[in-house]
Amino acid sequence: MSFYEGREVWFYTGSQDLYGEDTLRQVAQQSQEVVRLLNESGLMPAPIVWKPVLKDSDAIRRAMLDASADDKVLGVISWMHTFSPAKMWIRGLEVLSKPMLHLATQANVEIPWDSIDMDFMNLNQAAHGDREYAYILTRLGVPRITVVGHASNASTCHRVAAWVRAAAGFAATNELRVVRFGDNMRNVAVTEGDKTEAERRLGVSVNTWGVNDLVAVVDAVADDEIDALCAVYEDEYDVAPELRAGGQRHESLRYAARQEIALRQFLNERGAKAFTTNFEDLGGLKQLPGLAVQRLMADGYGFGAEGDWKTAVLVRAAKVMGEGLEGGASLMEDYTYNLVEGNEMILGAHMLEVCPSLTATKVKIEIHPLGIGDREDPVRMVFNADARKGVVVALSDMRDRFRLTANVVNVIEPPHDMPKLPVARAMWQPEPDFYTSVEAWLTAGAAHHTCMSTQVGADVWEMFAQIAKMELLVIDEQTTRRDFASNSRWNQAYHRLAEGL
Repeated sequence: MSFYEGREVWFYTGSQDLYGEDTLRQVAQQSQEVVRLLNESGLMPAPIVWKPVLKDSDAIRRAMLDASADDKVLGVISWMHTFSPAKMWIRGLEVLSKPMLHLATQANVEIPWDSIDMDFMNLNQAAHGDREYAYILTRLGVPRITVVGHASNASTCHRVAAWVRAAAGFAATNELRVVRFGDNMRNVAVTEGDKTEAERRLGVSVNTWGVNDLVAVVDAVADDEIDALCAVYEDEYDVAPELRAGGQRHESLRYAARQEIALRQFLNERGAKAFTTNFEDLGGLKQLPGLAVQRLMADGYGFGAEGDWKTAVLVRAAKVMGEGLEGGASLMEDYTYNLVEGNEMILGAHMLEVCPSLTATKVKIEIHPLGIGDREDPVRMVFNADARKGVVVALSDMRDRFRLTANVVNVIEPPHDMPKLPVARAMWQPEPDFYTSVEAWLTAGAAHHTCMSTQVGADVWEMFAQIAKMELLVIDEQTTRRDFASNSRWNQAYHRLAEGL
């Protein structure tokens, strides 16, 4: 089921009783027209729902409480059509717990030069009404995204739609339960993190189950379920002959199917939409889950390897924010560089678990040895990610805060075949260039596990970070070494002060 099914965004229009019923009727009509234009743009992943014009403090407070209490509401959009004295908004803004977008717009595109009079001016006061409102938002420290422009403008609609997706990503983390099968990879630092602070900041609940709890479910899967899923594999993918029915290694494919069925059941029974595994903690599993993880990610689950629950959270958020758009999202890891001068690039992959949503081609299912994990050879999908614009994002625990780091990248077709590399992979050239990108990433202390998205860009992640009140460092075409290092230092001071003593 789509994450956006049954979800909506509420649209609040500000005014006051001073103008009289005739003017307020026009305010309502014109704000409904703004909502219509937004919805008919075809860009909104969830509908914008118009609400009656707000004219006094009590109504504003009740409206904000209603939005905050309604689980289907992703966030609220507010627009001051006329002049709405901002002190009326204080009590309401103080109780709002949903993401907010301040839309600074107006009903008309062009000034009606020949007919403009004071009646028109009294009705169309958004130019200073929005400034009054923005003052109180800033004074109260209300986190919000501001979008400026007419609702008929494509760029305005794109920005509003990006915010809706960011708000949905935040809603997804606030509903998210992450199942960790075992602990983190031993002695690794960056996959650690404060789960209590993550629940405070992102609403996500992260808990651990013993891997043998999963093994019991794996062992109980019925043969007819495995038969049916193996038939799906052979129908949808290019399955290696040795894995097909009658092939000498078909039992390995059947065990991969057994793992997928069990993982889905285990997660669904706990209402979880993200999970982690760890090759150091496989208990009674015969294979490190590969194919099963890839298929679950393709269906919208978040995943992190080696117990990395923070990356699992990012992948789930990216899946929701990008739903319905071309491209995909996946766990990713920087593996090795091509350092040929003038042709520098990064090869990303993982042992097994890269999501097939990164390609539109029919992928191969193969079986190969795995040098770690001390188990049977695992089954996995093998493919190259499609050439697209993308972003890689990491979430790091910096002791006193979480830091998101995002690098805009250009995913490219690998310049050469890699016939002996038996994993799914992505090849990319980072912005602004390889050397600045890598130096900035290292300066940020960003993780080696990332979420790669070729569906949503850095703008959506920036909105997500603002909604979550989290630090974000962006590496893109405008990044310079000096400015990035300086911004990192100032960010550290700011976020420590912002949390209070």
